[in-house]
Amino acid sequence: MAVQVLIAEDHAVVRQGLRDFLSLDGDIAVAGETTNGREAVRLARELCPDVVLMELMMPVMDGIEATEQIRRELPEVRVVALTGVLDGGMVMAAVRAGATGFLLKNAEADELRHAVKAAATGRTYVSSAAVARLVDQVSGPTGPARLTERESEVLVMLARGKANKEIARDLHIGQQTVKTYVSHIFDKLGVHSRTQAVAHALRLGLVPPGELARGLVVNEEYRWSA
Repeated sequence: MAVQVLIAEDHAVVRQGLRDFLSLDGDIAVAGETTNGREAVRLARELCPDVVLMELMMPVMDGIEATEQIRRELPEVRVVALTGVLDGGMVMAAVRAGATGFLLKNAEADELRHAVKAAATGRTYVSSAAVARLVDQVSGPTGPARLTERESEVLVMLARGKANKEIARDLHIGQQTVKTYVSHIFDKLGVHSRTQAVAHALRLGLVPPGELARGLVVNEEYRWSA
């Protein structure tokens, strides 16, 4: 079944471009469109799309607030944030609101489709330019000393997009043990999502930025179920 996408974008030309780009992929279908955040929330409730492409700067209700409402009320619906202005604070705000992807409006068609499909399968895609801004915004420990050796190892695996099951297999430990490590990492770094944790991994130099040259892809598993 095709990935159902809701487009929330107030500029008609950009909205048309997004629709045209997505229509090139038979595995993606546009379920609806809107021009403001309040309508995005309403349509998300009505249509229950797999993914919402959310412009962050819209009238009536901005994309940050709309993202937060959708993720709170409909946690199964994923949101990929869109913006034409790359601001570190905005990237972090979108991540904190629950966005599971972040793209610039000038993204190529294949990157857009890749981000949508990643979100639909529970992964996070953040464009390489946005990763740099996200890393600039993180604060906390200045080095990996606060993490144990095993916690640092798990964090590196998170940064490489591995899910709990894969980490457990590679480290020869149980999935519940992995969940415990992830919880400890979140506590020590003061973060609430794997995307934020990966930003710390980059900042601490645990993962070379070159490994994320195209973009950051993370298997996003929530803290209470990870």
